[in-house]
Amino acid sequence: MSDTAEQEPGRDERTAEELSDEERRKRLRERRIGAYRRAERVLSRPGFLGTLRERIALLDRAADVYDLDEASDMYGSGVVGALEEKVAGLLGKEAAAFFPTGTMAQQVALRCWAARTGNPAVALHALSHPEVHERQALSQVSGLRPIRVTGEPRLPTAAEVRGLDEPFGTLMLELPLRDAGFLLPSWEELTEVVEAAREREAVVHFDGARLWESTVRFGRELPEIADLADSVYVSFYKSLAGYGGAALAGPAELIEEARAWRHRYGGTVFQQFPTALSALIGLDEELPRLPDYVRHARVVAAALREGFAAAGLPWARVHPGAPHTHEFQLWLPYDPDVVAGAAIRTAEETGTMLFAGAWDAAGPALARTEVSVRSDGLRWTADDVRTAVAEFAARLTEKAGRADGA
Repeated sequence: MSDTAEQEPGRDERTAEELSDEERRKRLRERRIGAYRRAERVLSRPGFLGTLRERIALLDRAADVYDLDEASDMYGSGVVGALEEKVAGLLGKEAAAFFPTGTMAQQVALRCWAARTGNPAVALHALSHPEVHERQALSQVSGLRPIRVTGEPRLPTAAEVRGLDEPFGTLMLELPLRDAGFLLPSWEELTEVVEAAREREAVVHFDGARLWESTVRFGRELPEIADLADSVYVSFYKSLAGYGGAALAGPAELIEEARAWRHRYGGTVFQQFPTALSALIGLDEELPRLPDYVRHARVVAAALREGFAAAGLPWARVHPGAPHTHEFQLWLPYDPDVVAGAAIRTAEETGTMLFAGAWDAAGPALARTEVSVRSDGLRWTADDVRTAVAEFAARLTEKAGRADGA
């Protein structure tokens, strides 16, 4: 999500009005982040919005997860190797390799599978991360050919996978599908889709950047979930609050080949101990808490619906209605800048920031944001949420009235 409108593809120049609008949105973003940092109460405090001092302080807990008297890492040794071993064990895979980014990890995984299957076609969702956020990297960098299974805001079905009119070597599933609302299929739907791919003699790769919090929805532990796929990518910062980094897990032979490609892609970095230590801290501290975050996100979502209905805004939509993870979407029938301004003003005047994320346009006069519930959110009761909604809604309707000239 972004507070700034994306520049239209292929445009080299912008008018003065557009530049002014961009500057206005930039200032709105700065004001939003400032209000978030000063707020006494929020639903989530993602580490990446912290100060450098706060981020560095994360390593104060490093001695709890690794022997700091051990030699530092060099090109993937030491603490990086320990992290890889831990991830492989958590996911029930033979081996894992650390990567500086998930984009690199998945490109490497998919090109390795393409070589093994003899087919560079990758079946995926039109809203999946490689299609939306990576500037056609699969085709431009790795020589792969994406095939869109569906563009609907839901997970692909087994029937769609079986019905693809051309062969593919790999089926990639993003779990959860972030841009559709952090959606997960049911366990039965997931196993059917995987079976459909097997029937097509394809391998299965999970884009599991946020797979860590999928256990509540599936009612299964991580090894059983990961066992459905031939390979799995996981992130260390999206849910675990680390500095960055990712891991690719799968068969030992595949991971050995992935390490070679990691080197070719420039991903075998000299020293990565700060990122590796932050990932180990996240696995130790955040991973056990994620199920509680998911369950409480459902309490927050229900209270949001009730609060908006009570405030006379029954159209407000929480998506999905019962969140599949600790993150979900909220849609409101207003211009994004109007909603963002109301959220910021509420935080500045009350000390409570209910919506700390950016607001994007989801259609004409339709705003959308992402809501995340983490440790700070666990202290909110349903009544707290409803009260915060009332404060926000009052300022929203006032601001919208001024914008309409009422």
